[in-house]
Amino acid sequence: MWTQENRHHYDRSKLRYPSDLTDEEWALISGLIPRAKRGGNKRTVDVREVVNGLMYVRSIGCQWRYIPKGLPPKSTVNGYFLLWNYDGTMDRIHHALYVKCRLVEDFGWTGSVEAFHAHRRNRAKNKAPPATMVSNVAEGILWNFFA
Repeated sequence: MWTQENRHHYDRSKLRYPSDLTDEEWALISGLIPRAKRGGNKRTVDVREVVNGLMYVRSIGCQWRYIPKGLPPKSTVNGYFLLWNYDGTMDRIHHALYVKCRLVEDFGWTGSVEAFHAHRRNRAKNKAPPATMVSNVAEGILWNFFA
């Protein structure tokens, strides 16, 4: 939520481009990006810069050919975009960021997603089943979100 207290979290004035990832944002998604394949030449491109290029295109809405010179070439950024769309990396990144945003918004949780689920599991072991079960009557499904 946008307040004066957390305004510094949204300040992007120290970044090269407003769409560049901060260190905190990079830490969230760096583990979701696949490693280079074995064999062949070593990866020579900085994957963080590729993600910065993707973020630039997505946030500005420009065409691939208008990627600035400070980012990897358009063919490299577009190639990784196509590969990561095909292998599901983009979906995994989107899901991880979505879950993190929901935890912050719904519960005020600022730690890691894994720590949140571990906290909920430990709490469930020591108590009766939590009252977080929501019945979706329309579909007849019983959901337990934090089991």
